[in-house]
Amino acid sequence: MKPAPILALFLALASLADGQTASPSYAPLIADIALQAERDKLREHLRDRTIGQTLSLPLDADNEHRYQSAFWAISQFMPSDDPRVLELLRRTLHAYPRLETETRRAFLEALYTLDPPGFADGLEALMKTEEQPKLFAMAALFRYRRDALSGAATLDLIRRRWPAAEDHPILGPLSSQLREGGQARSNPTPDLAALFHHQQGFGIKTVYSFQRWDRDQPGLAAVQGADGRFVRDAEGRIILVRQLARAASNLPYYITNGNTPQGVYSIQGIGQSVNRFIGPTPNLQLTLPFEGRWKGYFLLPADSSEPRLSYAYLLPDPWRDYAPMWEAYQAGRAGRNEIIAHGTTIDPAFFAGRPYHPISPTLGCLCAPEDWDTQTGGLRHSEQLRLAETFAQAPGPAKGYLMVINLDDQRRPLERADIEPVLEAFERSR
Repeated sequence: MKPAPILALFLALASLADGQTASPSYAPLIADIALQAERDKLREHLRDRTIGQTLSLPLDADNEHRYQSAFWAISQFMPSDDPRVLELLRRTLHAYPRLETETRRAFLEALYTLDPPGFADGLEALMKTEEQPKLFAMAALFRYRRDALSGAATLDLIRRRWPAAEDHPILGPLSSQLREGGQARSNPTPDLAALFHHQQGFGIKTVYSFQRWDRDQPGLAAVQGADGRFVRDAEGRIILVRQLARAASNLPYYITNGNTPQGVYSIQGIGQSVNRFIGPTPNLQLTLPFEGRWKGYFLLPADSSEPRLSYAYLLPDPWRDYAPMWEAYQAGRAGRNEIIAHGTTIDPAFFAGRPYHPISPTLGCLCAPEDWDTQTGGLRHSEQLRLAETFAQAPGPAKGYLMVINLDDQRRPLERADIEPVLEAFERSR
């Protein structure tokens, strides 16, 4: 099959450069893609070529790569008001049995992202023949969101087709989700102070990304230095940075390009990406369990031959039995990778009217808002830069940990008043 000529453009959010270690002081940051002329050009390309020209082509072996590109772009930029998108989706559903794996996955991701009506029956049919667990799960999740009563039938189908599903890194979490529904959202989060005390004992700095279960709602990140104190600004207030942990697809954490998993990430340092949509602002380079070598993930002495015990060691007792904090572990087992904490150059107008506007959803990373001058391409304001500088200047080694934690299921953005008193109370108790 031919390589996709524009796939790289729209997959840019997933293709990261390791970059170089950055110091706390950075040169002026410029992003040409943030220029208004470039943003207009991207919209035109999306409308006329990515969608328009693709629809004019038959879905065959010569053009399948074009359909892949179109679906990746649709998943990120969400052009749900274009009726041609529905035609692309219908055509692909009809051709699904003869498509390559990556085309199927791109189609299912775009379908889940837009959530259009009229596709549930078609997905029910393809679930009976789809042999790849990830693709089966994506189809099942779309159908389950449309019809919660389908969960029981899907569980029965999983048991019959995959007897060892409970230990599978994708089918296991899927089965739990189908059985439990939204029960996890109502379970109380363990005591945060116990977690802060535990990390203080390691003498390693930690970023906490506090989120809602509803990932449409932006969260807040704070940095705890190796001395146990949270980093403060010149006025003495704890520095809190807005972060979005929502994937554009809004798929669950165990699916590639799904929402940012909860749990423990290893911060390998600060880097800068060559990715145009991420932009040049320094980012936190993160790794998941099972992503690369175990010894690179653990920053503490640990027996990497026992991954589960080593991961549990990173959490205090109340948190070791709290299932959501094992999402990162499961996501790593499922093959997820390249999740980092970064900024964004994407035109926020793509997401106007959505709860997370003006922050960009991603392919599963943590994204902080940035404001770019559309006339010069210069950076006017960046919460991502503030996060990178705060982490770099915090007491402790250059590497550290990052923990993503859902606090509750309120349908509003996390505010300073929600988390600052908890952090302040911990510091008074030290």
